[in-house]
Amino acid sequence: MLLHRGAAGIDRIASALWYPIWDARLGLDHSVRTLPEALSVAHDDVKVALGLLDARHVAGDPALSEELITAASDQWRRTAVRLVPQLKELTTARWTSHGELAFLLEGDLKEACGGLRDVTLLRGVGRAGIADTMRPAVRAATLRLLDTRDALHLAVGRRVDRLVAQERKAVADLLDIEDTDTLLRRVSGDARTIAHAVDDAWRAIDRLRGGRRRSGPSGPPSRRPVARDVVEQDGELVLARTAIGPVPDPSLSLRVAAAAAIVRLPIARATSEWLASFCPPLPTPWPPAARAALVSLLGSGPGLLPTWEACDRYGLIDTWLPEWARMRSLPQHHPIHRYTLDRHLVQTAYEATAYTREVDRPDLLLIGGLLHDVGKGLPGDHSIVGAPIAAEIATRIGLPPADVACVEKMVRLHLLLPDVATRRDLSDPKTISTVAEAIGDPATVDLLHALARADSRATGPAAWSDWKGRLMAELVGKVHTALDTGALPEPPEPDPELLDGTLPVVHLDGDRVAVAAADRRGLLAGVAACLAMHRLDVVGANTVTVNGRAIVEFYTQPRYGSPYDPVALAADLRRVGAGDVSVTQRVRARAMSARGGTASPRVVWQRDVATDAVVLELRAADSPGLLYRVTHALDEAGAEIRAARISTLGTDVVDAFYLVGTWSPADRDRVAAAVLAAV
Repeated sequence: MLLHRGAAGIDRIASALWYPIWDARLGLDHSVRTLPEALSVAHDDVKVALGLLDARHVAGDPALSEELITAASDQWRRTAVRLVPQLKELTTARWTSHGELAFLLEGDLKEACGGLRDVTLLRGVGRAGIADTMRPAVRAATLRLLDTRDALHLAVGRRVDRLVAQERKAVADLLDIEDTDTLLRRVSGDARTIAHAVDDAWRAIDRLRGGRRRSGPSGPPSRRPVARDVVEQDGELVLARTAIGPVPDPSLSLRVAAAAAIVRLPIARATSEWLASFCPPLPTPWPPAARAALVSLLGSGPGLLPTWEACDRYGLIDTWLPEWARMRSLPQHHPIHRYTLDRHLVQTAYEATAYTREVDRPDLLLIGGLLHDVGKGLPGDHSIVGAPIAAEIATRIGLPPADVACVEKMVRLHLLLPDVATRRDLSDPKTISTVAEAIGDPATVDLLHALARADSRATGPAAWSDWKGRLMAELVGKVHTALDTGALPEPPEPDPELLDGTLPVVHLDGDRVAVAAADRRGLLAGVAACLAMHRLDVVGANTVTVNGRAIVEFYTQPRYGSPYDPVALAADLRRVGAGDVSVTQRVRARAMSARGGTASPRVVWQRDVATDAVVLELRAADSPGLLYRVTHALDEAGAEIRAARISTLGTDVVDAFYLVGTWSPADRDRVAAAVLAAV
């Protein structure tokens, strides 16, 4: 701000001041104002008002600067309460856009909830005299976040605020932090501290604005019963007088949390502190009241997330689940995950509430959702490692042995349905019988189906799609049939028009693309290249040869969301089916030169999962034309592909190819080498 008293020639002075700064390529938001103009703008614009609270004199007349700083601070104290709705609207929009820094793997240190922008808000609330917001813990967290952002600026060489994966190591080194996980956990803890302070500030503001005061100078506060031992007072939940005794009920903290989540009201700070200090530990097994309260808390819907975080703030979660300390703020480094482990588990329980009416045991679904990834962070397959841990927790909670076994099976098999649905041929009887045998009963099938959907939605957008949902529903339907009647699926008959039409035949039906042509090597790869040229990603493929006629079916989805041009695609597919290689030459050249990722690709053979084939699983980084390169290499190696399933997980793929016949170890090594060379 160039502050002046109405001096003549101020525009010339401003130009002489700003242009050298801009010419030096320094970003500068600027204004030229008199003192009344600056105060007038701040009177109605909360962002300007907050900005002026941080004003400091740079050059010129210090008395004029001091006059503005003093006047702006005084005006803010008088107008802050009136500007709060505008401030809350802006803050909520920012949080919606940038998420919660405490739970994000690549959060914005400034704009996300719990970031440095919220510290400005806290200082403003404190300067207005509404609440004591800048307590020692908040000040310490702020300094650490500032240090982290400074280190990020130094590491990148410019002003950036998002702590992305590739910069973490350099930032950790500059801060003398031993590893990147420790850095992320420190950022998460500091963001939580700031976010908690903001929650307290909003509550103080709401009480002030809502006029929730005592009925008189010495009158009692308004109290309303909410649940057993829980009452509402001034918009917060507190303990009933009868609940406070020499030996409190061990289930009291869980019952208070469940009540808070159901009515969606915060627990008063004093109540949370009292529960953390005086509520005795839960016995083993838990009493029925505690178990019922946990299920009510997990099934409370929108109230679950804020209530769980508030209880975690005061250490209550650790008294319920001692394993929680290991999982708190634990990063999940796969790119499809958007949350830390602790938030992912609670988010899964929240997402599971959408499916509680579809299962026989909604309580087991909610508990399974909370515990499904408890094995993460420990050596080994987290599903296998986590199953006995989940069983131990379920036993401690007080579930009967049959329910404990069900929870253990849910955790051990929680990836079975999505993995099989996206990586296996669902028309193969062997696929269905293997899944049915592993699960064992229809009720558990429904629990695993609901858990898989909740887990996918809690993971992030890349983990869920309508196509994945349809595949899982198809698999679940066939497994139910197998368990109920013993019937296994028959191989589907090809479309009669594809069998009888004049070659080549092309059918386009939404996400299904089918081509019938004279059987020849390279047809599958050519069609894959053509689909890539039309910006269609393949999620599945089937092939069959009948009387010298090859029929290939692809299931696709638009790469960028825009539908394909059916006329142009059909024309190109007919030319490919007729053997015209010119259609895909440009795509082939680009595909053969494309390479993705830095991790080494891997081939895994699955020998006992198909009826008449072995399955080659390719795990690699995704890249343009990858499917073409792999199918071309398999064709050149003499492999007959019966089916393919393409599963994309963020920047990685797990592609499964059904290769007809029995393959000797030497042949498998030869084919694997050809595929890896192509990748």
